[in-house]
Order: sequence, then structure tokens, then C-alpha cells
Amino acid sequence: MALKAVHVSDVPSLDHLPDNNSFSLYSTGFSTGVDLSPAGSKSDEFVVIGHRGNGMNVLQSSDRRMRAVKENSIMSFNAAAKFPLDFVEFDVQVTKDGCPVIFHDDFILSAENGTVFEKRVTDLSLSEFLSYGPQKDTGEQGKPLLRKIKDGKILKWDVERDDPLCTLQDVFQKVEPTLGFNIELKFDDHIVYEEDYLVRVLQAVLKVVFEYAKDRPIIFSSFHPDAAKLVRKLQSTYPVYFLTNGGNELYYDLRRNSLEEALKLSLENGLHGIVSEVRAIFRNPGAVTKIKESNLSLITYGRLNNVPEAVYMQHLMGIEGVIVDLVEEITQAVSDMIQPSKVAEDEGITTEEKREGDSKPKFSQLELTFLLKLIPELIQI
Repeated sequence: MALKAVHVSDVPSLDHLPDNNSFSLYSTGFSTGVDLSPAGSKSDEFVVIGHRGNGMNVLQSSDRRMRAVKENSIMSFNAAAKFPLDFVEFDVQVTKDGCPVIFHDDFILSAENGTVFEKRVTDLSLSEFLSYGPQKDTGEQGKPLLRKIKDGKILKWDVERDDPLCTLQDVFQKVEPTLGFNIELKFDDHIVYEEDYLVRVLQAVLKVVFEYAKDRPIIFSSFHPDAAKLVRKLQSTYPVYFLTNGGNELYYDLRRNSLEEALKLSLENGLHGIVSEVRAIFRNPGAVTKIKESNLSLITYGRLNNVPEAVYMQHLMGIEGVIVDLVEEITQAVSDMIQPSKVAEDEGITTEEKREGDSKPKFSQLELTFLLKLIPELIQI
């Protein structure tokens, strides 16, 4: 098997209730066992999810792929849909007038007469939010859109193919209908939210989802432990996953600081799976067995998911899917490297027998040798 590495030095890692009658509004039943593959999906067992659509924007990167198309846009989602992809992941926040919109950063930046203005997305009305960047009705340019990167520098949000900002309703109505949505419920890490606020935000999101989702596959996820708990309690139709970086960064809320805490939170609150930063999994591969034996699904995110070898090893470890930026390259690698039906046929094992088998990862000696050599190099990147 020939494997070709992808250079990733320019690709950063992914980011990042009282009982009442309203809870029954979205409770329409959810069967046990989470099947991530949409009906008629292009990938039978191993799921590939496009990060913010066709990949996140890294404005300072020398890799043009990271600036090819505006992230979290209808254009990016439909660009990703051209490849054998199962879901796109995107970030949802709710404006002060109650409209769910698609945007990753907590703050939106613009400039006027040389002065930079920074406003919190959730403090804007819908019309104010949509006034930034290209304008879909006139084709003109609205307020210039800037972005603050991790080192504090402020750059022009310059991409090869730009697109207007959009709402959650827009995305349901204008994106390829067979493409699944991984809806990340986005909250500021530095704010302690009151439960009433969280409920109000989540109900605004759920209202749009239940009105427009139809048969589209949906996954909810959040780094915010209480938001994950609440959206699970507010509805029982769609799977809810807890996002964690597994200890790569530490937070005041201890529930966010390890895979063990993520597993505990998920089990205690009836969540359906965990989305972990991939380095946490490679550093603690035994967690995969614990998660799978707990009947939870496991997906990963992070820059190592743009390396085909790392994706292949996760498939061997029993991980269900990956969130990636290099959609074209990784979907091709998955198609080339991961052929579960052929493996099962060669071994005389039916798909159902494979699913019912031992949850512990199994490796050939060659694969194990490859894994042991590869992982120390990967976690140093």
C-alpha cells in the first residue's frame, strides 16, 4: 500500500435545565445506536467531515488551499459537496434578535478610516451581521471584513473566492440536500452563561433545524458541556456529541480537560459520542477502547487529520470519522486506503459480523509497526 504524506506545517488545529413543557417540542424519538453514514452515503463506514465546509481559512498560510474559498459559507459547503464527503461541520451563533447565523469567531472585525472596530457577533442584529463582506442582493461589498489571528495580528479576510455571510436557514435551503450537517453550537470560552440564556439560544437553533432539516442527516456538537447536555435534553431526534481537545489545553471547567472527563460527561447525560482533538487520541490510544466499549461514537479533528497516514491509522483503531480541512486530498486518500467491504470479503466476514465483533482495535504486525513508528513523529508536529 503506497501512502503519501501531506505537508501540514501551515495547517493549524481546529479550535476550537429545569423541566418544562417546551422540552417536549423537539422530542420525536431517537433509536439507540448512532449510524453516522447518511442514507446512500459515499462512505459506508468511515465518515469524512469537511471543516467549516471545504476547509478553514488560514489567512497567514502560504498554502493557497487554506485561502481558496470563504469558510463557513454556502459556496464552501457546496464546494465540499462535490467530493465523496458525508458531512460538513460549521459553527452556529445566535444574534441578539434571535437568528442563528454561521460564523466561527466570537468577534467580527472591520475598519473605517483606518480605525479597526471589533464587535461581538451575539451583540449584533441580523441586519448588522449581514452588512459585513459581500452583499448577496446587490453584489456589492459591505463593510470590510478583517480577522484577528492567534498572535494578535489583524489581517484582511482575503480569499480567492469570497461569499456573503449566511444564516442557518440559508444553509438548509441552499446547500446540496444530501449533505449532512455537523452543527457546532458555538459559545465563548471566556463567558459563564446562565442556563436561561443557553436554553433560549438552543431553542432558536432547534426551531430552524426542525423546520428545514427534512431528511438531511444532522449531528450536534459543542465544546460547552452544559450546552451539550441541554441540547440533548431539548430534543431526542439528532445525535449530540461532546467536543474536547482532550487535555491539549486546560480550562477552568474540569469537564473539558481530558478524554476521561469527556467520557464521563457523555455517559452521565446520554450523549451519543465524542469529538476529540486527534493528538489526544494518539497519546492515549487506550481511550478508544473505553469509548467504544461504552457504546459511544468517536470522531476526531485537528491538523493531523490532513495527513493520510494519520487518518488511515485512526480507521484501524476503530475511530468512526475525521473532520478535515483538505477535503479533496483526504476524501481521495480514504477512497484509496480504506476499503472495508473488500477487507471483509477477503476475510469471509459479513459487514454485520464485523460490526458485532470485538470492540478492541486489531492490527496486523506490519500495521502495528507502522503505527509505532508514525505516532511519535505525528505528535511532534
